[in-house]
Amino acid sequence: MTFLSQQTGAVLLVIFGATMLLISLILKSRKTNSSKEGFLLANRKVGWIKGGTSIAASWIWAPALFISVQIAYEKGLAGLLWFTAPNMLALMIFAFLAPKIRSLLPEGYTLPQYIKHRFQSKRLHKLYLFPYFFYQLMAVTVQLFAGGSLVSLLTGISLQTVMPILLVIALSYTLISGLRASILTDFIQLIMIFGIGAVILPLVWKAGGGFSTIQAGFGGISGINSIFDPAVAFSFGIVTSIGLIAGAISDQQYWQRSFAIKKRELVKSFIFGGILFAIVPIALSILGFMAVSPDLGITLPEGIDVSMIGVQTVATLLPSWAVLLFIIMLLSGLSSTLDSGLIATSSLWVTDVSKAKSEEAQVRSARYAMIGIGLLGLAVAYIAFYIPQFGLKHLWWIFNTIAACVMVPTVLSLYKKNLNEKGIFWGILIAFVVGVPLFIYSNILNNPIWIVGSSLFVVGISTGISLIGTKENQPTPSPLSLP
Repeated sequence: MTFLSQQTGAVLLVIFGATMLLISLILKSRKTNSSKEGFLLANRKVGWIKGGTSIAASWIWAPALFISVQIAYEKGLAGLLWFTAPNMLALMIFAFLAPKIRSLLPEGYTLPQYIKHRFQSKRLHKLYLFPYFFYQLMAVTVQLFAGGSLVSLLTGISLQTVMPILLVIALSYTLISGLRASILTDFIQLIMIFGIGAVILPLVWKAGGGFSTIQAGFGGISGINSIFDPAVAFSFGIVTSIGLIAGAISDQQYWQRSFAIKKRELVKSFIFGGILFAIVPIALSILGFMAVSPDLGITLPEGIDVSMIGVQTVATLLPSWAVLLFIIMLLSGLSSTLDSGLIATSSLWVTDVSKAKSEEAQVRSARYAMIGIGLLGLAVAYIAFYIPQFGLKHLWWIFNTIAACVMVPTVLSLYKKNLNEKGIFWGILIAFVVGVPLFIYSNILNNPIWIVGSSLFVVGISTGISLIGTKENQPTPSPLSLP
């Protein structure tokens, strides 16, 4: 499946990295770089257009680029529906959550910081930090592994070589200007995704035989006739919806943008971002529907994961220059989430862990945190490569379920006044200790009923105990004041 030379692949990476770095250098601001608020929140002055494009771009990561095509290929329109709708909802729900947390913690930086001051509890704060740091670790790891695998498959450059190069590219510009660099490069990367997609997809459409070929693939290779197929809704839709919505709520990237975007523009930023995101998996699904047709001869080489079916479709139907453009498009999506994960980690570290006091020390600590999570993510990616039995899918099981453990308690903490810290703490802890192992075991068994049941158990137990432990006459301070 090597369609480009190693030399071409190397040049591509250098040009891509240099372009992102140059953009950051041209638009950098010394004032923004030197203060905590400037480095981590772009001085809370992000407008809705850049905010919305950044929200969309940071959510366009490996699942949106690869899994969306795979699901369309395997489960047809029914799978695409249950992939796209929850993804879109996961972003748009912040149109409610973002203004709420800004009203409760106007000068805040992170969701765990809000939890600490909302409940005045160090143990609950520490419990919350685990899923929030783990989510960013996964964001870094998955982008390095998926992006590295893509370049390696198409150019022949070893995965071990490509992954650190991708990390260096993201660090090179994010270390300079923090969130501002991330948002600016997100804007450019989203333009590249849409621009290249507008060139590649019509060519694939024409080369593959047009709408008739796409329509013939609407059922996927499984031949699912109805877009509302109940089996797909049960086995794929429920778990996917819980995982995606919980993932967004447990992702500091979106809470960070909730504090960075101008307060009056939060609602339209997240709605705009959700719509922009939805366009990507819907458009890319064309590649999956095309691949269903036996007449096109689109087959994956032995040993290549089915998530690469979209890349294989482009490579089969279009010339090498189109494959090159498609790689740039995919790298843009992966890089946008990678740099967002780095800066989100620095926000968590400086706000919730670091003891640095001065502005200069806090910005320096933020940069160290980005390097640290980048190296740790790279190490986990190498583990997934060298120990196949501990692959990314195992991390995904743990990752999605841990996110679900704090999903409802987080929303309740924003809206319900009489919550008790003990109920929230024990509800999340029991979900961690009992629900996560149960969900992993269910996936090992590959039993759909157990998988769905364990996923619902995690949400139910964390919600139920949180509500059982409520207190009367315990109003939420509004707004919360920071020391």
